[in-house]
Amino acid sequence: MRVVILSRFLYTALLWFLLPFVMFRLLWRSRKQPGYLHHIGERFGLYSIECDMPVIWLHAVSVGETRATQSLVSQLRTIYPGHQILLTHTTPTGRETGEQLFGDLVMRVYLPYDYPFAINRFLRHFRPQIGILMETEIWFNLIHGCHSTDMPLVLLNARMSEKSAAGYRRFAQLTSNALGELTAIAAQTSEDAARVTMLGGKNITVTGNLKFDIEPPSAMLELGKQFREYFGSVRKILLAASTREGEEKLILDALEQLNISGLLLVIVPRHPQRFADVGNLLEKRGIAFQRRSEDRVVAEDIEVVLGDSMGEMFAYYAAADIAFIGGSLLPYGGQNLIEACAVGTPVLLGPYTFNFAEVTKLAVNAGAALQVRDLQGLVTSTRHLLTKPEVLFEMRQLCDGFVKSNRGATYRSAKIIENILDRS
Repeated sequence: MRVVILSRFLYTALLWFLLPFVMFRLLWRSRKQPGYLHHIGERFGLYSIECDMPVIWLHAVSVGETRATQSLVSQLRTIYPGHQILLTHTTPTGRETGEQLFGDLVMRVYLPYDYPFAINRFLRHFRPQIGILMETEIWFNLIHGCHSTDMPLVLLNARMSEKSAAGYRRFAQLTSNALGELTAIAAQTSEDAARVTMLGGKNITVTGNLKFDIEPPSAMLELGKQFREYFGSVRKILLAASTREGEEKLILDALEQLNISGLLLVIVPRHPQRFADVGNLLEKRGIAFQRRSEDRVVAEDIEVVLGDSMGEMFAYYAAADIAFIGGSLLPYGGQNLIEACAVGTPVLLGPYTFNFAEVTKLAVNAGAALQVRDLQGLVTSTRHLLTKPEVLFEMRQLCDGFVKSNRGATYRSAKIIENILDRS
């Protein structure tokens, strides 16, 4: 125990040492995302909003985690109509996504940085009856603060890649103690559960991935139909979704090699602050392109549409013939492919999917996705699918089966929360 106390003290001292850099990072990121300078007090536990109802608190760092809460928030609001759902975020885009998805149905604030004084302010102000951390959020002071006040805290939809596990093993004592102080852990897969167990996790249940339970919003499906009309109903549409820095250059190289008549490439960068950078890249290459924000029919001579919008990914997927999932052509670890499959759009992936290894394996085995080794493999597979309509049709059918066969995580996760609240 002394070792853990000393480790936590050193960890907190390091956080204090890094505070000037934290503030500089907020300022730096605000150059492209002004939202980083909004609500700064909340990042230190100072809140202006009040709540006189019992609170169920969910923490979703950014866009992906926030979207993953959709089905669970709906379920919890049905089970506990007298409770207020509090959604906390770390990034402005996560907060904006929460507003788009839930409007006034939930409260939204930033979770404070992991300083004990800020965590204590947060807990005293909202007094949650239960806290739910999404996916891979292991903050040592936060978890200990909840444990010290006997507030149940659950790690839900937990995923733990081998890379992440190796990082946490560098802080073995702190990690083991933190995982041991959680009330329950709900892992996406048995592999995730095994890695969390090796790090010191207890009371672990495999519940599946909440993202399989997300229903594509009808408004987004309608927007997808509109996109398809704008793009051209007879054109072949290749979507490059959630691309990361450096990948757009490679994808444009692939576009040159494909040489498919009428092909339209739609690029949607992962981060909105990069919209301008990708636009500049297209201009430098002399590629005829159009921005989504122009909101008009795409001319026949346009080769690329730049998806410079937020919260419309389901619509992009619904309008595409094939979706390449970004973050996988370079070693970023990949992104969520489930949304594409949920609207029946076949998926292509690069070799780097270590953050989503299990779901990638499931999708490939189900025939809903193809994984390529490199850029040339992307070119070859894209050409094959776009020139073989019967293969593309079959993959669409397999996408539907893949998603339906993996649903149920929301029900299982809600049961864990119910059992904890019934005991408290």
